Amino acid sequence: MTDILVNNISEKPIGFDKETLMSAPVVSKEYIFADHLCMMRILGSTGEYLAIIADEAEVKVGQRGDSVIVKGEEERVESTLLLLDELYSLAKDGKTLQGVDIKRSARILKSNPSAKLKKIFNDVVHVTSEKRLITPKGLAQKIYVDAIRSNDLTFGIGPAGTGKTYLAVALGVSELLAGRYKRIILTRPAVEAGEKLGFLPGDMVEKINPYVRPLYDALNDMMDGGKTADLIAYGQIEIAPLAFMRGRTLNDSFVILDEAQNTTKAQMKMFLTRLGYSSKAVVTGDITQMDLPRGEVSGLYDAQNVLKDIEGIAFCSFSQVDVVRHELVQKIIAAYEKSSVQNSDQGKKKDSNLL
Repeated sequence: MTDILVNNISEKPIGFDKETLMSAPVVSKEYIFADHLCMMRILGSTGEYLAIIADEAEVKVGQRGDSVIVKGEEERVESTLLLLDELYSLAKDGKTLQGVDIKRSARILKSNPSAKLKKIFNDVVHVTSEKRLITPKGLAQKIYVDAIRSNDLTFGIGPAGTGKTYLAVALGVSELLAGRYKRIILTRPAVEAGEKLGFLPGDMVEKINPYVRPLYDALNDMMDGGKTADLIAYGQIEIAPLAFMRGRTLNDSFVILDEAQNTTKAQMKMFLTRLGYSSKAVVTGDITQMDLPRGEVSGLYDAQNVLKDIEGIAFCSFSQVDVVRHELVQKIIAAYEKSSVQNSDQGKKKDSNLL
């Protein structure tokens, strides 16, 4: 561990009920910080992040001077010490940590104890200096960013709020501004999400705007509105429905297909065969939120099976633990997944009773 002393205070069970003592050995260990400022960055100026660490690691923690006492099951205590050590490495580099960073760090290490937080949090996607830095918010996002950089075609598949589209747009803008591509093309299938919009007023641009609005939102979040408008006006950024891609060859382009779960098999094949020389494509979608007519097979679902063995194509998966929106979103997705499984089990049970 880097510049840190971890002293074993006691191997005897401390302060737990009889049932806990019988289920697993309870230990108490001390984590001593070599740098007081780093400790403040990790624990908060008043130690407010201690509660987050305790909740995420499922241990008891307490602060004593420049050290933290960790009590609990031995495996969880060791995981907490690893978390503190990884956070210390970040703090020593001067990173300002917030409560959400502590939570994400704990969850990253819980899913992969060998993950290195510095590699994840210090990977910056350079867009513009005026806006906040864009970095991966978890291990899945880091793998996704690396895959996009290394492959000409990358699929990002998972629930809403995991940063699939946002990171793809950020990387596209970064590559465009660096001169590695001549244009970004952002496209979506124009499929209504469960409600009929009827005939929308206005010209063609105004009619398709509701379908591609999220892509404008992502661009405006990472660049000022004037810069976005200029790039669109000069044709360096193009936003259009998927139907407009037919018959084109996309050279020197960074192409993003969003909401790909709403493509048909024919549309997906059409899109993927548009790629020309010196181009890169990212396809994002959530196969649990399809708005296609009943019985229609999603092009995204089909592509997972058809293209899985082709070299140069990367498939990156996200789950509800990778959600980076409001914390409730993660719980909502988990609840719907649980409900879906229960309904499926009930349906199977009903069918078996009919036999």
